[in-house]
Amino acid sequence: MTMTTDRAAGRRIPRLDAVAKVTGTAPYASDFVLAGMLHGKLFRSRVPHARIVRLDVSAAARLPGVRAVLTADDVPAVRYGPVVQDAPILAKDRVHFIGQPIALVAATSPEIAERALELIEVEFEDLPAVFDVEAALAPDAPCLHPDWRSFTASPVIDRDGNVAARARIRNGDVEQAFRDSHRVYEHRFTTQVVHAGYTESRVAVAKWDGDAVTVWSNTQLPFEVQSTLSGLLQLPVSNIRVIVPGIGGGFGGKLRIGVDHYAALLARKAGRPVRIMTTTEEELTAAHPRQPAIITVRSGVAADGRILARQGRVVVDTGAFAGSGPGVAAIALQILAGPYNVPNLLLESFAVYTNKVPTGSFRAPSGPMGNFAIEHHMDLIADGLGIDPLELRLRNIVREGDLGPSGERLTSVSVEECLLKAADAIGWDRRRPEANRGKGIACGWWMTTGGSAGVYVKIAPDGGVSLVSGAVELGTAAMTGAAQILADELSVDVTDIRLGAADTQVSPYDYGAQGSRTTFAVGNACRAAAAELRRQLFELAAKELNAPVDSLELRSKCVFSGNRSIPIAELARISQLSGGGLIAHGTTNAPPTPYDRSRVENHPLPAWNTPSYHAHAVDLSVDPGTGEIAIHRYVVAQDVGFAINPTYIEGQIEGGVAQGLGQAMSEEIVFEGGRVLNANLTDYKMPTSLDVPNVESILVERASEAGPLGIKGVGEPPCIEPPAAIANAVAAATGVSLRSLPITAEKVLMALRQGPSPSGPA
Repeated sequence: MTMTTDRAAGRRIPRLDAVAKVTGTAPYASDFVLAGMLHGKLFRSRVPHARIVRLDVSAAARLPGVRAVLTADDVPAVRYGPVVQDAPILAKDRVHFIGQPIALVAATSPEIAERALELIEVEFEDLPAVFDVEAALAPDAPCLHPDWRSFTASPVIDRDGNVAARARIRNGDVEQAFRDSHRVYEHRFTTQVVHAGYTESRVAVAKWDGDAVTVWSNTQLPFEVQSTLSGLLQLPVSNIRVIVPGIGGGFGGKLRIGVDHYAALLARKAGRPVRIMTTTEEELTAAHPRQPAIITVRSGVAADGRILARQGRVVVDTGAFAGSGPGVAAIALQILAGPYNVPNLLLESFAVYTNKVPTGSFRAPSGPMGNFAIEHHMDLIADGLGIDPLELRLRNIVREGDLGPSGERLTSVSVEECLLKAADAIGWDRRRPEANRGKGIACGWWMTTGGSAGVYVKIAPDGGVSLVSGAVELGTAAMTGAAQILADELSVDVTDIRLGAADTQVSPYDYGAQGSRTTFAVGNACRAAAAELRRQLFELAAKELNAPVDSLELRSKCVFSGNRSIPIAELARISQLSGGGLIAHGTTNAPPTPYDRSRVENHPLPAWNTPSYHAHAVDLSVDPGTGEIAIHRYVVAQDVGFAINPTYIEGQIEGGVAQGLGQAMSEEIVFEGGRVLNANLTDYKMPTSLDVPNVESILVERASEAGPLGIKGVGEPPCIEPPAAIANAVAAATGVSLRSLPITAEKVLMALRQGPSPSGPA
């Protein structure tokens, strides 16, 4: 039995890494250096699609200070990728995008390495390039990967030519439902390429010891990087060690392997440690940004606004290689279904190759794009029918026990509560309070990603507790949340707990810092480890107190039997002297959600675990002379299951809204002929602290069945709804519908000059 007088869970406890972060003593991967370390640089393609006719690196290799130069002839001829293995380590015969690595250089200084890149000579023979996904899907489009059939791919993936993956969710008879509908509405939406905007760019330091390599990296997934390196370096996994000293943000942009393999290959060739850190220009031209999308939505509705049928088509530009595109495109289907009870569905997605930068898994992959489409579509339906947009949503939302789009049973459903609380907070009864001012609302849902997690927990003879996990602390304070759970389970203070760095050699496996899962999964693993530690504590205490085990309870850092007690620190000392110490391994793996397989085709994530629900509401005004948008209030009502630490949850909401507003209003990687035109932080316009409004957070607590203490994932949802909420509020203020992101002042002004947008049926 565990009892605490002052529980840690649910309290606004400071982050365990707070002091180190604010004082600048926290280590990051970019701080890591080794004696004798060389500096690596990548020579990249300057053209979007071409054959490599000649490549000469001899002058670079002769440059004083250069210690290693590698081309495709010097590295394993293997391909890699998370679901479709289509990307080579270095381009050999053909390049597929501007920025694709062709050669690697390691030198004694970054300046010498840069000079070596300038000495590399390459001749190209241009090939037809495709930059538009609709052009790539045309029957006469050039096939960007003629050897696509030779690529190894996950068996669930369905692909063909320029289609890297396709997926489908369907149920009922959509065509008949359209015929039975009072009206049918169809709209087309487009979204842009955006970068995750993490503070610390991708970095890795690699060092070999015989046939074993250690990589210090700022990856979000150390165990996936270890596995990927095993294939690329053709080494056993046990010969590869990945350590994460610290990470300056990730937001999904550091899920896939970054520069780790290049550092390792150069270090093996040079016989010395090698460090590679990308520049801002490389980040904006050759990292893993969010996919742009073209989304078409068609809905049939009854006269009272009930949605009878929905058909949707999502086409995402996955770039030159599949990357995360297949999964992102497929997950968009659940977003298009929305948290709505739609009896007839036909939703299809396509991840399509183009000659642009390969894309990744930016925070809530596909969430903002799909939600922008479906939630603005809902407002257009409401306006067409003359129904209040909030009321239209309330007539269609899912409720407890309803089935989701894949036939899964939904529990802990809170979308109505979120909608009503957000609407009430924003003063929805006055949706258009004055000229050029309007309010918008958008709701959505998102998953808590599964995957296994393990922890080691050890109690020291002074009562301190070590928590070792393979999960990476991204800066979200998710590991502080897990520590709060552990503290209550062991009846210690959170400040008694020390967190170990993720290290594949000594940490238990974790699926990774992704999908809003860290506190959820690591917290459950901590509970399992704590249960084992309590068993050990009680067995020892029973002997020391001469009391039956079932009479014992754990509280205030002691084991009690009646009015007698013994500190857990003393029990740890006794155990260390006699039995190796108090240490436990806890594991967890959320079981998959049951679903109706007949509804789903070629979908890598067909049913969501422990979904959360949320609603955003915004009050803004538009300057009719300039198109400038001024946000007056922004409200988020988010179901968090249980608020393990309200402070860090609010921080996640505020940060997510900032990122969502960036995608909604200003951010876009601009391409011309496959070349990025704004590869700097002046022209790539991320919002600053002066641009982001005060965000009001309403924490809804509808406990989940699987999460520790009922928690749900919280990190990804806040960036999902801002684009739709902004679009809906702008339409309320001006009467114009902006269906392409970002919603810039220029676009608003052009739309105002063209007049109100039609919202009627197709």
